[in-house]
Amino acid sequence: MNAPVTAPRPNTPTLDRVRYPADMRNLSIDQLKALADEVRADLIDSVSVTGGHFGASLGVVELTVAIHAVFDTPHDRLIWDVGHQCYPHKILTGRRDRLRTIRQGGGLAGFTRRAESEYDPFGAGHSSTSISAGLGMAVGAEMQGIEKNVVAVIGDGAISAGMAYEAMNNAGALKSRLIVILNDNDMSIAPPVGAMSNYLARLLSSQSFMSLRDIAKKMANKFPKGIERTALRAEEYARGMLTGGTLFEELGFYYIGPVDGHNLEHLVPILRNLRESDEHGPILIHAITQKGHGYAPAEASADKLHAVAKFDVATGVQVKAPPGPPTYTKVFATALMDEASRNDKIVAITAAMPGGTGLDLFAKTYPDRMFDVAIAEQHAVTFAAGMAVEGMAPFCAIYSTFLQRAYDQVVHDVVLQSLPVRFCIDRAGPVGADGATHAGSFDLAYLGCLPDIVIMGPSDEVELVHAIATVAQINDRASAVRYPRGEGFGLELPKHGEVLQIGKGRIVREGADAAILCLGTRLYEAKAAAEMLAAEGIECTIADARFMKPLDGKLIEDLARNHPVLITVEDGSMGGFGAAVMQHLAWAGLLDRGLRFRPMTLPDRFLEHDSPAKQWVDAGLTAKDIAATVKLARG
Repeated sequence: MNAPVTAPRPNTPTLDRVRYPADMRNLSIDQLKALADEVRADLIDSVSVTGGHFGASLGVVELTVAIHAVFDTPHDRLIWDVGHQCYPHKILTGRRDRLRTIRQGGGLAGFTRRAESEYDPFGAGHSSTSISAGLGMAVGAEMQGIEKNVVAVIGDGAISAGMAYEAMNNAGALKSRLIVILNDNDMSIAPPVGAMSNYLARLLSSQSFMSLRDIAKKMANKFPKGIERTALRAEEYARGMLTGGTLFEELGFYYIGPVDGHNLEHLVPILRNLRESDEHGPILIHAITQKGHGYAPAEASADKLHAVAKFDVATGVQVKAPPGPPTYTKVFATALMDEASRNDKIVAITAAMPGGTGLDLFAKTYPDRMFDVAIAEQHAVTFAAGMAVEGMAPFCAIYSTFLQRAYDQVVHDVVLQSLPVRFCIDRAGPVGADGATHAGSFDLAYLGCLPDIVIMGPSDEVELVHAIATVAQINDRASAVRYPRGEGFGLELPKHGEVLQIGKGRIVREGADAAILCLGTRLYEAKAAAEMLAAEGIECTIADARFMKPLDGKLIEDLARNHPVLITVEDGSMGGFGAAVMQHLAWAGLLDRGLRFRPMTLPDRFLEHDSPAKQWVDAGLTAKDIAATVKLARG
C-alpha cells in the first residue's frame, strides 16, 4: 500500500481568527478572498488524511464564505442540498478542529446533520429536498412574524429531480421570501459567464432595479388587460434572453445570473443586495462554479475527485488498497452484460448513478440499451414499467436507500400491474462511512409486504450471478435482487448464471441441535458461528433461504419440526425476512409446540457511520452474536 507523503499543515492566519460565521461579518472583500483560499487549503489538507467527498466541497468554498459573511446564520437558515459539499461549511461553523474525524466512528457526519450543529437546520444525504425544506422554513417564520432569510443551495444535478420543481412551483404560488442558489458546476443550463452577465446579475439584484421593475408592473396594471399581460411578458422574456432565466421566471422566481460562483467581488454585493431588499417572493441566483476548483489534480480529474480515499496533497495520488475480489456491483454488471448478450430485449436503467451501480460498464458494451434518467427515481421506475409494457426486459438498478423515494411507483406502476421490472438493489444493509442516510436497511420490509413480487437475497457473488440469471427469466411479475456494498468472498464465478427454482432454498450444513436460516451474505457469519458452536458440542443446520418471497415453506417447516431452536439472520430491519418466516410458522401451527424461534435483524435504530466491521458489531450480527443467540435460545 502506498503511504501518502506527509506535508506541513497550511498557514491559515485569517482562518485561525474565524471560529464561527459572526467572526467573518466585518471582513473586507480582500480578507474574505484570503479566508476562502485558506479554507480551501485546510479542506485539502484534512481530506488528504481522512478521505471523503471532495470535489463538490472544493467547488463551493467561495459560495460558503460569501453566504456566511453576508447572512446572519444560524438565525438566517442555510440549507445544503444533498450535503456532500458541506465540508467548508463545517470548517466555518465551529467544527474545523473535528474535520479530521469526518465519516469515522464517533466523528463528524459526511453530510449536514441537525443533531450535530445549530448551523445545520436540515439534515441531508438524499438530493433535491432543499427547496421544499427551505420553503417550509420561510413560511413557518412568516406565520410567526419572525424576520429571517432562508437560503437553499442546490446543484444542477439535484435540480433535475421532480421534487425540486414541485417545490419551486409551490414557492412561486406562495410568494414567500426564499433565496435559492443554483450551484451549476456542469455548465448544463447556461453558457459560460462573462463580464456582461456578472454586471447584469449585480444590476438585477439591486434595490433600484427591483423598485423600477415594481413601478413598471404597477404602470402595466393601469393598461387594459391584454396590454398588461403583453408588457409583463415582454419584460420577463427580455430578461430571459439576456440571462437564461425564463424557466425560473415562469415558475414564479425572480432570476439573477448567471454569476461567477468563485468571484467574491460579485457574490458578496449580490447577496448583500438581497439581504437588504424588501422584495417579497422567491429569488433564484444562478451561480456557475467548477467542481474541484482550486486544486489542480481535482480540476484535471474526469470526476473532479468527487469522493476520494486518503491522498498525497502534492500530486493528488490516492492511497490504493491491495487488490481484492471484485465488488458485488461489478459482479452484477458483468452478469447483466452476459444476460444482455443473449437477450436483446434487456435494457438497464439508473437514476444518476451509472458508476455507483456498475451500469457505466454495461453502457460501454451496450450504449443504446442503458438509460440514465438523472436524479429521478420515481421516473426511473415508471419509465421501466413503460418499457416492460412494450415487451422489453428492464433492469432498474437503484441503491436501496434511493429506491425508497420511488415506493409509490414500485407499488402502483409495477407490482400492481404485474409488470416484469427487475429491481437490482445495491447497497443493501449497512454501508460504512456514508452512515444512516445511505444504509439499505428497509428494502426487505417495504418490498416484502407487496403481493406477488419475487425477492432474492444472494449469499455471495456466485449466488448473485445465479440471481441475475433467474430474474432475467421472470416475465410475469416484478422481481428484486438485493446485494451489499463492497467486495465478495473471492469465489470463482461461473461463466453463465444458473436459473434457480423460484422460492426454493438450500441446506449448506446439517446438525440436530439448532437451525440457522439466513437470507443474504450473513450466511458466512452463520457458518463461522456453527464452527464455534461445534467446538462446544452444539451441532447446527445452516440453511440459505435464497428467496424472501416466495418463501420456501417446506424448508422452513422442516427446520422447525426437526430442531428445537430456529434462528433467522438478515441484514435488514425488523418487519422483513424474519417476520415473514415467523408469520409462516404461526399459521402452520409450528409455534404452538415449544419451538424456540429468534429473528436476528438490524437493531431498531439508525446505525451511525463507522467502518463496516464496527457496524456489524454494533448491529449484533457477527458470528459471535449468532452463536450467542443460539446458546441463549437453547437455555
